[in-house]
Amino acid sequence: MRYAHEVGKVRAAEAALMARLPDGALMQRAAAGLASVCARVLPAVYGSRVVLLVGGGDNGGDALYAGARLARRGARVRVVQAGSKIHEQGLASLRLAGGRLLQDGETAAAIAGADLIIDGLTGIGGTGGLREPHARHAALASGSAGLVVACDVPSGVDASTGQVEGAAVEADVTVTFGTHKPGLLIDPGASYCGVVELVDIGLGPDLPDPDVVAPRPADVRPPEPGPESDKYRRGVVGILAGGDAFTGAAVLSAGGAVHGGAGMVRFASVARPVELVRQRWPEAVTTVIDPGPHEPKVLERVGRVQAWVVGPGLGTGDAAESLLEAVLTTDLPALVDADGLTVLSRRRDLLARAAPTVLTPHAGELARLVGGDRDAVEAARLDHVRRAAAELSATVLLKGSTTLVAEQDRPVRVNPTGTPRLATAGTGDVLSGLIGALLAGGLPAMDAAAAGAYLHGLAARLAAAPSPGAEAPITAYDVIRSLPAAFRAVQGGGPA
Repeated sequence: MRYAHEVGKVRAAEAALMARLPDGALMQRAAAGLASVCARVLPAVYGSRVVLLVGGGDNGGDALYAGARLARRGARVRVVQAGSKIHEQGLASLRLAGGRLLQDGETAAAIAGADLIIDGLTGIGGTGGLREPHARHAALASGSAGLVVACDVPSGVDASTGQVEGAAVEADVTVTFGTHKPGLLIDPGASYCGVVELVDIGLGPDLPDPDVVAPRPADVRPPEPGPESDKYRRGVVGILAGGDAFTGAAVLSAGGAVHGGAGMVRFASVARPVELVRQRWPEAVTTVIDPGPHEPKVLERVGRVQAWVVGPGLGTGDAAESLLEAVLTTDLPALVDADGLTVLSRRRDLLARAAPTVLTPHAGELARLVGGDRDAVEAARLDHVRRAAAELSATVLLKGSTTLVAEQDRPVRVNPTGTPRLATAGTGDVLSGLIGALLAGGLPAMDAAAAGAYLHGLAARLAAAPSPGAEAPITAYDVIRSLPAAFRAVQGGGPA
């Protein structure tokens, strides 16, 4: 796992460590790590043109001391001072090594001609949009041809949340110290970071439990069949999806479950979706149910299952509500998606259950569930997914450019495999079936949701680019077909 801590916890850990170290030692550790990464990304340090964008905080000091190290190796280092304050000892060290402070009229040309730009404008405590002259320097750096290396977090990105309000530095590499920060893993902030390099400065013993974690391939462990496995022991997932208006959701959610490792898929709906599922997935055991509202005993006709998926393409009327109520009054794990979430927004009482419940909304659906605004959810995804998990007493998977999975009083999990190629109709239905299969296989709700998101994103990447090279557009069915390859990749510790 990659572990991330919010700013307050990082500050407390830094204070505890600095109390045990000589004055300035922690900054020197950070500067050494920053300089090392910069030297590695430069074709050659000697003769390279390096510009430091320096604010008045500790990150400015880190950048100055790192610049001094590069200058001693022959780099031509220049400093752009933003604001009235600067780290005096760091500047003195840089000058002693041959670096120089630029005048205002020299700034734009120096940034444009730099081989490497180090962003030390603001630190992890920066919130809100960048003000001048920081915003102007950020824009010049982001538009330059040189490599941009951010110190700890790109200036303009909220380190704790990933929010970006206005201008921000667009880095090629971000060198972060001691631990990841949530804003490095969560969009929109994550999209400004480039490659993130973690430098160990010794904070580990002083850090509490993380606020956010991001899995690596070795952390994704879908259920594996053993020598004594049969289809029932592997897990039977029941799916209630589709209707006369939305037959594709039925086929796609069933396909996600079929290729998601379920021992058996039991699918139930009205006649037309059942016919299409039977044709496309003959492995599925199907049941035709009547169109009208249903009694809870309707589930007995479907047969015994270990987990339920309900909602994709189901409609939002009385019939759909009766099926959702039937599922959520069982003592089995259940996943609710799509139309089921719309029904749930007016029947939140159904969430008062002891069994695990996974909800998989996009931002608009989450806004309806918690009585908020879609734009507000998009702007503060971490805050809203935490709030929803606590308020709804459920495992909440918030879909989006960064998919987040939250449960109350646990670190939020960030999915690192997402891709814009998933922004196509039906991929969410595939995800529902896949997570349902993992639930039926015995994974706890949060593990099933996080593993499902990881495998789903990886399958999309593999479908879009089965071999290194340019990506191609994909469909939801392409994601289904690539799920076996995604499972193989995580079993072999494949790409993150």
